Amino acid sequence: MLCNIDCGNSAGYLRRDEDYMADRLRKLLKGNRYLIVLDDVWDIRGWDLLKLSLPDDCNGSRILLTSRLQELSLQIKLDSEPHHLRPLTDNESCELLQKKLFAKEDCPPILSNVLLHAAKNCKGLPLTVVLVAGILATTEQDCWEEVVKHLTSSIYVDNEYCMKTIELSYNNLPDYLKPCLLYFGAFQEDQEIPIRRLLWIWISEGFVQKTEGKSLEDVADDYLMDLVRRSLVMATQQKSSGGIKACRIHDLVHEFCVAKAKEESFLQILHVDNLLTFTGPCNLHRLSIHPTMTMGLTKSRLFSPNLRCLLFCGDSHTQLDKNSFKFLLSKLLRVLDFWNNSYPTSYFPREVVFLVHLRYLRIGRFAGDIPSAIANLSRLETFVVEARVEDYVLPNTIWNIETLRHLVTSLPACGFIFPMDNLEGSPDLKHLDTLSLAIDPYSQSAQKILSKLQSTRRLTIATYESYRAIESGGNHGEILMLNYMSRLESLKISGMSRDEFEFSLNLNLKKLTLSYNYWPWSKISAIGRKLPNLVVLKLCHRSVREEEWEMAEGDFCNLRFLKLSGLYIRRWTASSDNFSCLEKLVLEFCEELEEVPPCLGESVTLNMIELKRCSESAVNSVEQILQEQREWGNKDLKSVIIRSTQKGSQSREEFHS
Repeated sequence: MLCNIDCGNSAGYLRRDEDYMADRLRKLLKGNRYLIVLDDVWDIRGWDLLKLSLPDDCNGSRILLTSRLQELSLQIKLDSEPHHLRPLTDNESCELLQKKLFAKEDCPPILSNVLLHAAKNCKGLPLTVVLVAGILATTEQDCWEEVVKHLTSSIYVDNEYCMKTIELSYNNLPDYLKPCLLYFGAFQEDQEIPIRRLLWIWISEGFVQKTEGKSLEDVADDYLMDLVRRSLVMATQQKSSGGIKACRIHDLVHEFCVAKAKEESFLQILHVDNLLTFTGPCNLHRLSIHPTMTMGLTKSRLFSPNLRCLLFCGDSHTQLDKNSFKFLLSKLLRVLDFWNNSYPTSYFPREVVFLVHLRYLRIGRFAGDIPSAIANLSRLETFVVEARVEDYVLPNTIWNIETLRHLVTSLPACGFIFPMDNLEGSPDLKHLDTLSLAIDPYSQSAQKILSKLQSTRRLTIATYESYRAIESGGNHGEILMLNYMSRLESLKISGMSRDEFEFSLNLNLKKLTLSYNYWPWSKISAIGRKLPNLVVLKLCHRSVREEEWEMAEGDFCNLRFLKLSGLYIRRWTASSDNFSCLEKLVLEFCEELEEVPPCLGESVTLNMIELKRCSESAVNSVEQILQEQREWGNKDLKSVIIRSTQKGSQSREEFHS
């Protein structure tokens, strides 16, 4: 900094100690108006040493800092609000690309589409745009289309400056975050990763350190947010209750993770086609297998006795023959994810029950029941199964896996049926945090099962044999007692279509999702008055059967997120008191809804309205609300409106924001 201000004495300053240079800098700046930009600040210590040399003479001097660390601004100035840079749009990226290539000259029209395609590959990152421009600048223009056609991260990943930037970010990570970042390399490039799956794997791998007063999942979430703040991970979906629902990493970061993971013998990535010819080391600790377009079963004799983690990634199914699959099942496995592996039998793979060190198991759908030998997995923490038409029947031995934390299916309409034999003599699942449960709500067994699951925070309840209960008379006026589940925060209920059925809910419930229940609106409003802490309500897919919702005073007064999807609602009346805390409203496929309550125009907390495939009159009412909000001075309110109109056989969608 001194050399830039007093460049004539640069050589002399390099021979001086820090105390002298700090004092000299303060004297040079004293009484002068200055603008100093400190780029890429990593920690507070450097700032603490420097700030004493930056005098504030109240003359308009300014200091601008950039950092990948969001919390650094609060450490420097408590009341500061950092400015977050958004990614460039495709058009902005294209404009920057043109400026780098043609300066003030116009881009030849024949190359416009080529550059737009190249700009899209840059994913909104200015640095990437500059690197791509460097590639094209050294290529003949008549070859640009061919270059851009094959333009991936691998073309510009070799750029020394770019990779050094990413490696610098990696080296500055705390040791406990480094394996968490490298794990992203296991997934396919550009793959959107569900947060819950990622965090559960981190925990099963032992990456997450215990912290007093916090659950392991909360600590893992802190790890993820740290990576987001460092601009290494990008959030792609937000949860309705706040936080991140899904994420991904940029292609360049993915390339780095893959290379670094291989260099440090942390993770090996193979495509199915390479399994038979792989000649690498046999002491692999983690293996991620990616699918290919090859049809038919692939054979392999790859065996790694020290394998701790085996992942089958990607959206398409991985074809691996039965014997090859057996070879990969090291007895030391802690994580096994073969959701997309087309296992050669239609039943639960018996080989899995011998993996006694398994912590995480995620598998695709299968026929039949879960074998009693699953109790051999005495360390199992997470068991995820792809949903099917029938519910999954659990064996009596399931109660013996006391380490279970997450027992879930992929869809709320499918769940696990717990056994009733010797229920009183079985241990409680005291650590079960997340559960997809299938019950007969009209049976006494439902209440007994729930009494053994009092630690559950996220519960999905689906019904089985409910129609049989109705036909046989069932138990009328049943009350399902959930109020003793003191940790319950999120509840999903699907398929409970009897009006007589009631719930006694815990007052701490924060999120409620209903679907296929066909309840009257009066029942929905009654729930709202009983749950003062409810902040998220989702009414989906015929959860209500009536056309008119008249909200009374006190209904859902603390709600922050409201979603109505696939309902037959026609009229909706409410007062401003019902929306005193509402921040986001989502309406989907409510094609009969005449209008959104006009009182939303008076809401001071509303910041987002989303409409998808609703009536034109509902759209007009939202546009009126937007106008009223602007008149009230709420310039931050955003809206997304997706219209659908039929013209012949074509469907047209319009976006408004």
